[in-house]
Amino acid sequence: MEHPKETKTWLQRLESLHHYETLLFLGMVGSGLLFLFLTVAFLFSDRKYLEGLNQKVPVSFVVSTVLIILSGYTATKMRYYYQEENTLKLQAALRNTLLLGLAFTLFQLVGWLELTNMGVNFTGIPSGSFLYVLSGIHIFHLLGAMIFAIILLRQIRKHQEDQIKNLVLLTNPYEKMRIRLFTVYWHFMDAIWLILFFLFVLSF
Repeated sequence: MEHPKETKTWLQRLESLHHYETLLFLGMVGSGLLFLFLTVAFLFSDRKYLEGLNQKVPVSFVVSTVLIILSGYTATKMRYYYQEENTLKLQAALRNTLLLGLAFTLFQLVGWLELTNMGVNFTGIPSGSFLYVLSGIHIFHLLGAMIFAIILLRQIRKHQEDQIKNLVLLTNPYEKMRIRLFTVYWHFMDAIWLILFFLFVLSF
């Protein structure tokens, strides 16, 4: 007689994860709660003042949104190329993701200049201040992912120079996990920005 499979609790599943996975998921939960708190505070701020400015969401924020969506696509391709054992395409996808992330950050900063030109200053109305705070904290979180992308990109390039190291890269479960965790976190930051952008659009 077969015994029914035991269903693990969420705590048991958490304990069975690699410590890097645990740290990442706990960090994502913490970041999610931070953004949730700030978003609620933004929603309860006097957003009517933003509407009274008769302005539209900064064009740079629109461009950066397109860039972050594209970076989500290139991050997804990383996992496919890793499974195909194609390190050249893996490297290209990682590089493109990094470049799109850098471009996203640049357009976010330009977006701040647009806000200032609209009369929405960091030290002005509370709802305007939240635009800077929310987008700024998002940039800070994304910078961590981009730093890791640079480290990962350098390691992949070094492994390509040695066939044995390249084989280890493609067969090592640890390396696979690192790429998976990077893409998971990148998609998480994509989703956070899309939610923020939707709120910004509704506020103008």
